[in-house]
Amino acid sequence: MFGVIINCITVIVGSVIGMIFKNHIPKKVTDGIMVGIGLCTVYIGVEGSLAGENTLVLILSMAIGASIGFVLDLDGKINSFSEFATRRFKKDDGVNTAEGFVTACLIFCVGAMTLVGSIQAGVNGDNTTLITKAMLDLISSLALASTFGIGVLLSTVFVFLFQGGLVLIASFAGDFLSIGMQNEMICVGSVMIIGLGLNIIGVSKIKVANFIPAMFIAPVITPVLNKFVELIS
Repeated sequence: MFGVIINCITVIVGSVIGMIFKNHIPKKVTDGIMVGIGLCTVYIGVEGSLAGENTLVLILSMAIGASIGFVLDLDGKINSFSEFATRRFKKDDGVNTAEGFVTACLIFCVGAMTLVGSIQAGVNGDNTTLITKAMLDLISSLALASTFGIGVLLSTVFVFLFQGGLVLIASFAGDFLSIGMQNEMICVGSVMIIGLGLNIIGVSKIKVANFIPAMFIAPVITPVLNKFVELIS
């Protein structure tokens, strides 16, 4: 839970700074920091991707996962829900607070980094991805709070409950996953993190959310493919 707590702290700090300084923080400064964090995110993804032991698992997982994700249009559904929620809360009297809360919750809790980071933290206690995400959320909360105010700060409660729940679930599920299955799952997720980092830098517009099913495909096919490799070798 250490990474979740750090994430919540950064959201609180960013929100408070954003509300205090409003729009006086130069955009070029936040843009520069985001690029730096994007590069670090790519590095974290590359490092994690080396955990994989069977390249065939990665290839098939990404292919099958992408097929499912693009057919279901997970990225589109997430964006549609975000737009719906924003329109819904705009009708209320407390426009800024409500919209800020919903927007912040979606930005901080929806995405591959949240899922991968929570699984890594729950399965093997690795909080690297969640802490990297926390740095991203620090900048995001700062920028959002300068517009939406306290609604962004209130989203901290949801962030804690949502990510904390994922970590606990991953911790429980980890007892049923072999080390090899865990490594392949982390490898696939880390490749998605590389895509996320490239998006942050601005060199790509990969719909990372559509690849999320690949993470759940990896542990399922790992035993089968490992057995296949043993038979042909």
